[in-house]
Amino acid sequence: MKKLYRSENDRRLAGVCGGIAEYLGIDSTIVRLIWVVAVLCFGTGLLAYLIAALIIPMYPKVD
Repeated sequence: MKKLYRSENDRRLAGVCGGIAEYLGIDSTIVRLIWVVAVLCFGTGLLAYLIAALIIPMYPKVD
């Protein structure tokens, strides 16, 4: 079963876009472009990103 985590490898700010891209199996640039369009057109993208950064957990480290 796949789980959604923030990315540790593909991150610019909090790893939200990288994590979503890994979960969906697409390029993270596409997800980032969607976030930018949401911010510029609707104004809710920034709020959604901040909420996602707080809710989506980091990938658990295996020791």
